[in-house]
Amino acid sequence: MNTATYSIKAPAKLNIRLKVTRLRPDGYHELVSIMVPVGLYDILELHVPFDGRIQITCKDTDVPSDKSNLIYRAAESFIYQTGLDEGVFINLQKNIPVSAGLGGGSSDAAATLLALNRIYSNPLSDSDLHTLAVRIGADVPFFLNCRPSLATGIGEILESLPNWPELWYIIIVPPFKVSTSWAFQNLRLGLTTDEYADIFEMLKKGSYSISHILENDLEKVTSASFPIINTLKKSLMDTGAEGAIMSGSGPSVFGIFLTHEKAACAKEALLSRNLGRIFMVSGEVRDFKA
Repeated sequence: MNTATYSIKAPAKLNIRLKVTRLRPDGYHELVSIMVPVGLYDILELHVPFDGRIQITCKDTDVPSDKSNLIYRAAESFIYQTGLDEGVFINLQKNIPVSAGLGGGSSDAAATLLALNRIYSNPLSDSDLHTLAVRIGADVPFFLNCRPSLATGIGEILESLPNWPELWYIIIVPPFKVSTSWAFQNLRLGLTTDEYADIFEMLKKGSYSISHILENDLEKVTSASFPIINTLKKSLMDTGAEGAIMSGSGPSVFGIFLTHEKAACAKEALLSRNLGRIFMVSGEVRDFKA
């Protein structure tokens, strides 16, 4: 039996802005969000065919290997949609912290769809992949193209932001996890203006301050239970960040820096403070092939 092996990188994402606009009758929340991919990667190695089964291995004990893993759901969806029944073995090198607001699971799912489609000579169109991605999770479509984007709907409607500046980010991940569903369930929705029109107009002008864009409705929920979020933001600002905010439902907090040098100095200052895991990453993400 001829086998194929394919390795692919799955980048993390940061929510530069996250405004929740309403709760839909089906239980999903609609939002307006600016999402950017960053150079922190999980690496997936896929082997096909594999005895008609889907098997996932990972050294990180926090990562499930059953159908609760979005990788499994992505592989299962692809196999069903294409009519292939050859199975796949996937080894995951987990570098993006789990349940940290960085989209690691969604990115891994998107990478699985992309890799399988390439292995089998693209039986699914971009539209087909997007449809599968939405069914797997709201953040998964973003990772199919993985470029700075303005997301609306539940996150599946994406408009690229081609003029997003090249920035550096320091991410601090404290040693606890936050459930995305818990954060949304505890969010109190207030009155919202036309967030999409306002932010789109600001981005179109191109003359805006990054710090003025930073806002995350879920931060109020998570920081109320975990006040260290505010401590981490202050630490990043004290070391020269242009702005600092929590990503997604947290608990990751990141600061934005205009240059590599400023980010490197900030990381050096933060390492001795025992705040959690610290990553310095670029916002430039180009090559998905590992």
